[in-house]
Amino acid sequence: MTANEAPTQTNFVKQIINEHNSSGRFGQKVHTRFPPEPNGYLHIGHAKSICLNFGIAEEYGGSCNLRFDDTNPTKEDTEYVDSIKEDIRWLGFNWEDREYYASDYFETLYEYALKLIGDGKAYVCELTGEQIREYRGTLTEPGKNSPHRERSVEENLDLFERMRKGEFPDGSHTLRAKVDMASPNLNMRDPVMYRILHAHHHRTGDDWCIYPMYDWAHGQSDSIEGITHSICTLEFEDHRPLYDWYVEQLGIHHPQQIEFARLNITYTVMSKRKLLQLVSDGIVDGWDDPRMPTISGLRRRGYTPSSIRDFAERVGVAKKNSTVEVAQLEHCVREDLNAHALRVMAVLNPLKVVLTNFPEDKVEYMEAVNNPEDASAGTRQVPFTRELYIERDDFMEDPPRKFFRLAPGREVRLRYGYIIKCEEVVKDEDGNVVELRCTYDEQTRSGMPEANRKVKGTLHWVSATHAVDAEVRLYEQLFSKENPDNVAEGETFMTNMNPQSLEIIRAQVEPSLVDAQAGTHFQFERKGYFTVDSRYSVPGAPVFNRTVTLRDTWAKISKQK
Repeated sequence: MTANEAPTQTNFVKQIINEHNSSGRFGQKVHTRFPPEPNGYLHIGHAKSICLNFGIAEEYGGSCNLRFDDTNPTKEDTEYVDSIKEDIRWLGFNWEDREYYASDYFETLYEYALKLIGDGKAYVCELTGEQIREYRGTLTEPGKNSPHRERSVEENLDLFERMRKGEFPDGSHTLRAKVDMASPNLNMRDPVMYRILHAHHHRTGDDWCIYPMYDWAHGQSDSIEGITHSICTLEFEDHRPLYDWYVEQLGIHHPQQIEFARLNITYTVMSKRKLLQLVSDGIVDGWDDPRMPTISGLRRRGYTPSSIRDFAERVGVAKKNSTVEVAQLEHCVREDLNAHALRVMAVLNPLKVVLTNFPEDKVEYMEAVNNPEDASAGTRQVPFTRELYIERDDFMEDPPRKFFRLAPGREVRLRYGYIIKCEEVVKDEDGNVVELRCTYDEQTRSGMPEANRKVKGTLHWVSATHAVDAEVRLYEQLFSKENPDNVAEGETFMTNMNPQSLEIIRAQVEPSLVDAQAGTHFQFERKGYFTVDSRYSVPGAPVFNRTVTLRDTWAKISKQK
């Protein structure tokens, strides 16, 4: 659509853009940006922002920049830059040739700072960080002026130049904006614009030893790039007057900042600091651990780009913070995989079944449907033999009345195969069931006279002689509490870790999976959706991650605890 056409479905962000297009404020131009700090991997909350910024630009026929706000060299790394770009591409968005960095503008930002100093709007301060906080005041009491606030323009220019030359140690001087120490908005009480950091930057090397604060660099970077709508999360609402003040004092292009509620999900932490702690402490095996809410973790777990975009669309854009049930995210991926994932048979907790009346060396091939939701997916041939595996949970010696699976003397149908009857139970010396001896009814295969004979249970299975032994990783939520940050005094979010968030088992899977490629999705019939792990799988020995169960069971289980 063109910029002057309103989308059919609107939210408050689009309403603001529509008003601007009607008034001609930005010449009916829509130019957004996604501005991550390269100090960690992106998570599902960032995915919402990505979808919003890139989606709005696309919807209005505009552009969206990718800009890395790389103003803190002590926490940033090219590893994070590369991962962010990979995540955005994977989600299906393209910034084309519009890849920028705040560090691209360091010289311009420095010149802007000189202008503010020259206009008497900024000064060099020698208070320590702790003293600056003390002087700032409180929400009910005004701050007090720094003893260095009334330095002359000439002295401030000289000190700032010497700061840049590296004459002073870290923390000894800052450049502060001269705004209003009595402002009810604490962000306006002479905020720090530059601090001294003798640190190596991932792009500029050792060219700089003073670095702009985020609040100083962010708005000016938007202005330099000609951004029209600077869409931020709600915590930046109180920062907007400061961003406005800066661009007004400089007399430069003035973007419109719009704030929306950030995404919070139950059983999840979104703080990059906390996610980094999980990685650094070895609680998870990296930023892409499938239990992490990072985009790379969700990708490795088997989530699809379309399911995440669908989730972001369903959550919508709001002005008030709230928490979304994790079940809603799981529903989106379950719905997508239901339409596209190939169905296969895998036995996660095997119990051997021997069909005593089936020839020992005979192999029959059963035609199995690859996806009942997609006829174009076709069928495959699954080997059926005398010795099979079924799920141990599908058998009970003394079943309750409504147990419709296998039991002594009972019949069930094997998926795509025959009806079988349990004739004998074999146990080990400890009384554990180790094998079932059954008979099959050869008239009950598809196309035979009794093929449609009704039984109440249908079980999945694999041929014991053809099955592939595979590692399967069963993932649950990383935290056992709906709000992991809700802790008692002396505790941390770590207190609420779920000790059962990962279970590694050996399973028996049908032979078609032996060469399954990393990232391929499957539905293990009756068990859930799985994907081939990208880290631990090797050719001929796939490792499977459970993406999501067939039904939303986690929320129900957790509420019963």
